[in-house]
Amino acid sequence: MTSPASQQTRLVARGRIVSDGETLDDGLVAIEGDRIAYAGPAADFDAAEFGGEELPLPDGALLLPGLVDLHCHGAAGGDFPSGDEDSARRALDFLHRSGTTGLLASLVTAAPEDLLKAIRLFARLDAEGLVSGIHLEGPFLSSTRCGAQNPDFLLEPDLGLAEDLIEAAEGNLETMTYAPELPGAAALVDLLIQHGVTPSLGHTDCDDATAEASLAQARDELTTAGFDGEETLPTVTHLFNGMPPLHHRSPGPVAACLRAAAEGRAVVELVADGVHLDPATVRTVYSLVGEANIALVTDSMAAAGLGDGQYTLGPSAVTVRGGVATLDATGAIAGGTATLLDVVRNTVEGGVPLAAAVRSATAVPAEVLGRIDEFGSLRRGLCADLVATDSELRLAAVVRRGQLLPLPNAD
Repeated sequence: MTSPASQQTRLVARGRIVSDGETLDDGLVAIEGDRIAYAGPAADFDAAEFGGEELPLPDGALLLPGLVDLHCHGAAGGDFPSGDEDSARRALDFLHRSGTTGLLASLVTAAPEDLLKAIRLFARLDAEGLVSGIHLEGPFLSSTRCGAQNPDFLLEPDLGLAEDLIEAAEGNLETMTYAPELPGAAALVDLLIQHGVTPSLGHTDCDDATAEASLAQARDELTTAGFDGEETLPTVTHLFNGMPPLHHRSPGPVAACLRAAAEGRAVVELVADGVHLDPATVRTVYSLVGEANIALVTDSMAAAGLGDGQYTLGPSAVTVRGGVATLDATGAIAGGTATLLDVVRNTVEGGVPLAAAVRSATAVPAEVLGRIDEFGSLRRGLCADLVATDSELRLAAVVRRGQLLPLPNAD
């Protein structure tokens, strides 16, 4: 299991730095302990004087910040919503070693007692530094657009239950997906923001006006609640998925979400795994709203890192065939099976510039979490999270909190 590195650890990586929407050829990143000591031109750094271990990387290596996933339900056989600690730790170990050095543990709709159990587990794992918080995908969602959510447990907003969930998280609940058309949704948004939780519009059957008004409410209240000039934006859970399709006479929530993102008033999640969205759709959204307003996510479930077979997503049975996870009961897409590095690679192969795709998987999610001064970029003083790949974005090395991790295929 991954753990913070010794303060004496020193590592040096050379390659093309891709960070904060920019690239730097012939770059160098130096790590001392659990912090980045230097990130910039190799010619401006005395590696011999610094000392330490130089990572053996392929020619044309790319140096990326550690990837940050805002929407992840598990991997390597581990289903986060189940609340099973051993499988959760196994999943987190795999994800870290796959380049996702920071993530929110996402929980699907379930019985309140099961949600509370899983929340308490991930609050403890957050205290260990293994996750960057918790994302609740429900239970206050539309039954019409429930997707892989079990409709038996969907509820209209219940502020008492919401407070119980927030309290159980001990300050680690970062985001909650909600449907804005449900009775009490506006009061739920108020409550979330009062407790420092970012509302994430999704699994909704609402119209354009309702989505626009709810995002505006969330944006205005987040701005008022901000500290020291920090601006936090509401998010949109897996744009296009779990909501009615865009239609020219009935635009629905998609149009409102795109407008809000284009104006810098919301961040939209894209599951760019080649299953949830066509690559042309991903490319179009980048052209319309820009990478600064997009968070690439996996929506991954227990099958990520494994093969086809039978799995679970919370209380629901799932079958994976050809890498596509579907709910046994309805055939709905039931999460993803790709890692976040796979999603970045797919995004680039679909025509999005490399620097833009990387920014959407690093700095943007770090900003959503209000932690851009901790991780999400390759800058001096930030947490020593580094992903090195070859020129085709195939994994070559992962450093998390200054510790060089074994790659998944090294087991």
